[in-house]
Amino acid sequence: MEQARVLVVEDEIIVARTIANQLTQLGYNVVDIAASGVAALDKASRGRPNLVLMDIVLKGDMDGVTTANQIREQLDIPVVFLTAYADESTLQRAKVTQPFGYIVKPFNSGELRVAVELALYKHGLERDLRDNREYLATLLRSMSDAVIATDDQGQVTFMNPAAETLTGWSQTEAAGVAVNQVFQLVDEVTDLPVDNPVSQVLQANQVVYLPDFVALISKNGDYIPIGDCASPLRRASGEVNGVVVVFWDISDRRQTEVLQKALEKERELNRLKSQFVSTVSHEFRNPLAIIRTATELLDIQGLAMPEAKMKSYLQRIKAAVQSMNQLMEEVLFMGRVEADRLLLRPATLDLEQFCRELIEECLVARSSVREIVFTSQAQATEAVMDENLLRHILTNLLNNAIKYSPTDSPIYFRLTVTTEAQVVFQVQDQGIGIPGVDQAQLYESFYRASNAGNVQGTGLGLAIVKKCVDLHQGQIQVDSEVGVRTTFTVTLPLRLTSP
Repeated sequence: MEQARVLVVEDEIIVARTIANQLTQLGYNVVDIAASGVAALDKASRGRPNLVLMDIVLKGDMDGVTTANQIREQLDIPVVFLTAYADESTLQRAKVTQPFGYIVKPFNSGELRVAVELALYKHGLERDLRDNREYLATLLRSMSDAVIATDDQGQVTFMNPAAETLTGWSQTEAAGVAVNQVFQLVDEVTDLPVDNPVSQVLQANQVVYLPDFVALISKNGDYIPIGDCASPLRRASGEVNGVVVVFWDISDRRQTEVLQKALEKERELNRLKSQFVSTVSHEFRNPLAIIRTATELLDIQGLAMPEAKMKSYLQRIKAAVQSMNQLMEEVLFMGRVEADRLLLRPATLDLEQFCRELIEECLVARSSVREIVFTSQAQATEAVMDENLLRHILTNLLNNAIKYSPTDSPIYFRLTVTTEAQVVFQVQDQGIGIPGVDQAQLYESFYRASNAGNVQGTGLGLAIVKKCVDLHQGQIQVDSEVGVRTTFTVTLPLRLTSP
């Protein structure tokens, strides 16, 4: 290890030489001896010793205290004071220079060695600590992310330039100020204040992250969307003595996200518009063709047409009109859903009576002689639901069961009221079934199963069912096997409350 280099400052030449000899014998390198403050500054500047042994009382314009203070400030060299006596004011002045030790004259070699070694060790620690602090400060100042540190009372102790830029506060202004004044947060959607993460960290003693859609209110009142995390600062003992908040401006990302969502929505709307035009025009074309053909035949033959055939054509026209009316009802319903104009209107109704009447309506509307087997497993079937939305749910499920199953196979319609105050509707057919690959997309608008073939339909029925079930805070499940059966199970709260 390299010998420590020591400068001795003592105006008594004999004492100075004695100290120099002791240092040499202890293995230190005495770079020089100075008898005055001016000489000490000059020799310390040129020789750059590792330590200065400084007599407090020196002759001349500069005493040891003044000299030590300049050496420390200008050269960052540790000073150990040599003293035989000093008045109180001199000692107080000496403390201000932050000496690394005192040696009281007379002293022996052991005391000298201890003082020198402790001073060199303490100065090394102080230098390392200062270097680490400067490195950390430089690192924090260079970060693009904003950083605010607080004490355990939530008062600001540090801000890097990025934090100053975003908050509009300088570190000098913010020092000692409560962090919730400097770092003010609001919910972007509601414009209500958001709990400051520093307070949350101090209470929970753990890392806290900001929720989505939070904005920082800068000193000049600007709203800046930010991302954020706050972490506790801990002592070696584990005790939390502050919080560090790291946050960043996400305005550009938020703008990108908004534009991306808008673009995706626009694409989806264009896709739906295209699909809507294609589907609706196709579904309108068939009943319009029927109406046109039937009316032309009625016009040509007039009263000469047999009564039975006339009734048949009139029935076809009626069915075509009903088909077009149903299509328009479905389109208008989905329009209200997309515009968030579909409201729940709960009312009391008898479910068993409602289901029996609905079965009759479905069979009459479709001029069907199909067998719908209805069973009710409930003693009390009074419920509070939106009758109109429930009608959409069950009518679509029953109509699908009729459309996609053979005319000679029964349809099973079950009603169950559970002990958990829920009602379960189940519609089961023995029809073509739904392929597994199609089941995940069944509830999308205009989507039809791959095996639907030429069966008339718009692909809106199950989308309407799903919307109505969701509005009732319920669930829908499908269990299907191709060519065997399909069962739809809808579970709804028995008593729905107004939102």
